Amino acid sequence: MVNVDYDENFKEFFSKIKDNLFRLKVEKQIEKIIQNPEVGKPMRNVRKGTREVYIKPFRLSYSYLPNENLIIFLEIYHKKEQ
Repeated sequence: MVNVDYDENFKEFFSKIKDNLFRLKVEKQIEKIIQNPEVGKPMRNVRKGTREVYIKPFRLSYSYLPNENLIIFLEIYHKKEQ
């Protein structure tokens, strides 16, 4: 089992989610990522070293460190903010 950590940006955004359906979608994606950390799309350029999964209309960004067996959930952001 991998260790999981949450960045402050992620915690702040997640705590502000009022739509229960969207919150549930985020929680399901988190579970999928924990089960298979390499499920997300690897990013390039500025976001190199991170992975993302799509949760319409947002992106959940995380970093997987296999040497440390650690997943860090970084942020949830709208594609237009990228």
